[in-house]
Amino acid sequence: MAGQFEATVEVGRPIEEVFAFLADGENDPKFSPRVLRIEKTPPGPTAVGTVFTSTVKDAGMKTGRQFRITELVAPTTVRWAEISKNIVTAGDGGYDLEALSENSTRVRIFNTLEGHGIGKLLVGFALSAARKDADAFGLRIKAAVEAS
Repeated sequence: MAGQFEATVEVGRPIEEVFAFLADGENDPKFSPRVLRIEKTPPGPTAVGTVFTSTVKDAGMKTGRQFRITELVAPTTVRWAEISKNIVTAGDGGYDLEALSENSTRVRIFNTLEGHGIGKLLVGFALSAARKDADAFGLRIKAAVEAS
């Protein structure tokens, strides 16, 4: 069973600044406490094909994750797909940005979680936890972008 979670938040920054912050996946630890470390390959600006490799802690377990940028349209769209092999993965996800005013941006984040092998039994629990945290996750994104 695959399923999606999402959050929407208004950030008090111009859309170009919000896009630049979120497109740089190396900022993820600033709003996602589960991300213990992250690096970008190749170095330089994020582009379609860029891969972010991270170590995350979920349910008390550390796992390696790799996400490839699949679409990048400044300043409105970031899309990714998880390419790592884990029991629960984000098959696709992204940010949708909309300028509300010169200094305000609506941000929508979403991830579609999929279970693999035994993960098919666990994906429902992962989705439930992600959905429960979605609003708080959106607020952490807002705080991190506004503090940058």
